[in-house]
Amino acid sequence: MTISIRLDTDTEKHLREYLRTQNGSMSEFVRSAINEKLAHYEANLHKPYEIGKELFGAHSSGRDDLSTNRKALLKEKLHAKHHR
Repeated sequence: MTISIRLDTDTEKHLREYLRTQNGSMSEFVRSAINEKLAHYEANLHKPYEIGKELFGAHSSGRDDLSTNRKALLKEKLHAKHHR
């Protein structure tokens, strides 16, 4: 596959300098960058957050303090349950 990209002048300059110091080719650099990006994508594809992100917050209480005030909230619930 042949790919053509447009780079701004500064990016092209920095890339050419980097390739010159590394004795690398543009094609090798682009292939490596694409492979790194795909590997990162695949590594994150099956992480717990990615698997369940559609469910997180689906049944939101509308409160943003549940994790920080969990002890006080539990105490309130238990007190209300046992003192009706």
